[in-house]
Amino acid sequence: MTSGIPDGPPGVGRRTEVRGADGVDFGYALRVVRVPWFSARMGVRTAAVTLVLFLVALASAVVSIRFGEYALTLGEVVAALTGSGTEFHRMIVVQWRLPVVVAAIVFGALLGIGGAIFQSLTRNPLGSPDVIGFDAGSYTAVVLSLLVFGNGDYWSLAGAAIGGGLATAFLVYVLAYRRGVQGFRLIVVGIGVSALLGSVNAYLITRADLTDAMTVGFWGAGSLTRVSWNSMVPSLAVAAVIVLAAALLAPSLRRLELGDDAAVAHGTRVTAVRPALMVVGVATTALVTAAAGPIGFVALVAPQLARRLTRSPGVGVLPAAATGAALLAAAHFLAVLVAEFHRPVPVGLITVCLGGLYLIRLLIHESRRTYGASG
Repeated sequence: MTSGIPDGPPGVGRRTEVRGADGVDFGYALRVVRVPWFSARMGVRTAAVTLVLFLVALASAVVSIRFGEYALTLGEVVAALTGSGTEFHRMIVVQWRLPVVVAAIVFGALLGIGGAIFQSLTRNPLGSPDVIGFDAGSYTAVVLSLLVFGNGDYWSLAGAAIGGGLATAFLVYVLAYRRGVQGFRLIVVGIGVSALLGSVNAYLITRADLTDAMTVGFWGAGSLTRVSWNSMVPSLAVAAVIVLAAALLAPSLRRLELGDDAAVAHGTRVTAVRPALMVVGVATTALVTAAAGPIGFVALVAPQLARRLTRSPGVGVLPAAATGAALLAAAHFLAVLVAEFHRPVPVGLITVCLGGLYLIRLLIHESRRTYGASG
């Protein structure tokens, strides 16, 4: 429950004392949005951390523009972005490299949102779309579109990725359903479905033409380098719809964390909100998969890292988006640095290497907590 303590004019600038269901004081929160159909409260620390993370993502993106086959100075990058550089520099920065770094920020934010949604729904830090198998469903649908049906344009891939992700989500939900869906059962079933789809992908790739197999294999590693404005503009339009839907559903997501009974008591239509949240969560990863390939572990790491940085009792959608943007922008920066000294590396390989270490640590921590509590 919350008890309002006015401190200034109504609307923006009011301070609200936030207390959890058990009466624990979570400090003071700043009401940042208030309109008749939507209200959001964000703690001062959360707002500050979120802003810093978005600034880190922006800084990493701008610095990474410097690197490539034709190196630029930071001043030349800034001049090209402000329209005062040479035409050649503006072409390199604006036409070639800017859509890639925009994709790193936007796609990272989408992955953070998707991870926050599913980790909240499953109430488990392992409840991520790439762990549950929704990424694998999107990937399988895109592989079928490319290798079997020969459709390689953006809208065909986007439709296949979203359809494959939703179909996989429905299959996992049905297989995991037993008088309701428990988070742990959903994760276990999702891992099994993901393994099954992985074998299907491997079979399709081994039966494909060598050139097509190499193209799909490199695309499956998750790369931002092939992103251009032709694919990024429609991606931004779809991403805007997804982010708006996530923002509207975020209050209901927080109420669902208290349990279905508590959510119903607060006026949440659980039977309608939960499927809507799953569709939005799947759409976040499906859009990224269609445009850049499957980029793993960002959705897994971002929400938990954001929760620790903000010291929040739950998983927040906006902090997770900021953390995801910072992680993917930093991974892209690391990828271009590696390319400077060795050879190009897909950003998905960077995130998998770093995320794998985090997953090992998370599994050890969860097992110690589980067996320590039972012992």
